[in-house]
Amino acid sequence: MKLPENGTPWPQLKAEMAERGAGDAKWRDGKTAVYVFNAGPEVEQVQKEAFTAFMSENGLGPLAFPSLAQMEKDVISMALDILHGPEGATGAMTSGGTDSITMALKTARDHARSKGQSGQANIVLPQSAHLAFDKAAHLMDIEVRRVPLKTGGSFEADPDAMAGRLDSNTVMMVGSAPNFPHGIIDPIAALSDVALEKGVWLHVDACVGGFLAPFARMNGVPVPAFDFELPGVQSMSADLHKYGYAAKGASTVLFRSDDLYQHMPFEFAGWSGAPMKTPTLAGTRPGGAISAAWAVMNHLGVEGYQRLQGKVCAAREEVEAGLRARGFEILGKPLLGLIAFRHPELHSFAIYGELYKRGWFTSVTKEPRSLHLMLSPKHAEMIDAYLRDLDAACEAVRASAGEAKESVQPRYN
Repeated sequence: MKLPENGTPWPQLKAEMAERGAGDAKWRDGKTAVYVFNAGPEVEQVQKEAFTAFMSENGLGPLAFPSLAQMEKDVISMALDILHGPEGATGAMTSGGTDSITMALKTARDHARSKGQSGQANIVLPQSAHLAFDKAAHLMDIEVRRVPLKTGGSFEADPDAMAGRLDSNTVMMVGSAPNFPHGIIDPIAALSDVALEKGVWLHVDACVGGFLAPFARMNGVPVPAFDFELPGVQSMSADLHKYGYAAKGASTVLFRSDDLYQHMPFEFAGWSGAPMKTPTLAGTRPGGAISAAWAVMNHLGVEGYQRLQGKVCAAREEVEAGLRARGFEILGKPLLGLIAFRHPELHSFAIYGELYKRGWFTSVTKEPRSLHLMLSPKHAEMIDAYLRDLDAACEAVRASAGEAKESVQPRYN
């Protein structure tokens, strides 16, 4: 496509955009369980109006836009409050989980360097940790040491095995709350003990669970300790645009102390322009992402989050019961909104393909091959429909006599 010689009227463009989006996933209907977190039309309206109110403003300029600077401080304060941040804990907003993880790793690396680390830096993480750590490590030439999970089917990180991979050049150890592939919360308390014993920085990736787990716990779900209440946890990543129900892209990267945080910003004066200091990799920081996160958090409050997260956990419990009744194996013991499961006889990717034909846009896990759901509040009213279509999908796979199993590729990329 070339830039048109003459402009096009907005009504015409708006109609064209609607036409282009006609083939996209119909996530508002509740048949999408990946990519989007559907808290309903009321929250969506808050997102849109709060985002557009500051969509032209730039969080890079706190002197020009002190409102955004204060909203970001408020967001970080609210996040630290529910994640047991101690006195002096701090952080910043980023564009998403990968951004938060990258900044946490950069901060841990620079902190280690300040303490004398000089060899080939490495990071130790469980096999189930998000690939964003590999991406960040690649950018910084840090060795990645992935460690197999516990045996026995818990799909948890193995603290003892991870401890065996630590050395004087380890700049970070990672646990997930929960991990993305299986929806399982790692034994963060045990990882915290290892981190304290070995003197290693522990990062908890709560991009999925950071704004879900605290409220699930308030609702009575037996969520184990996973955040700053554990003394070995030095940093966390927690996405607002997942179970915080904020507009994309909004995440948080949080630190136990300001001393640790001070290794994150980049400050430079050795160029022709004015001296500049940025808290994250981004220069321009979209104001709408900050304002929408602030608005949604204040709109929902503790009561609103408890209500929505209660729906998420109830949906997971209902679908889990339905899956077990149909002979599916649930991987581990999920407690939050993610669940992975497989059939003892039918190929998961083939079932996925049949569900996709029936309008479901979901996901899969590779190790082991399984189906994967990331549930939203909307899904509390969709479980019966999902299980009906799952039954039909299984029958279709049986009827195909298992042909071309390996050729069925997931559409989650």
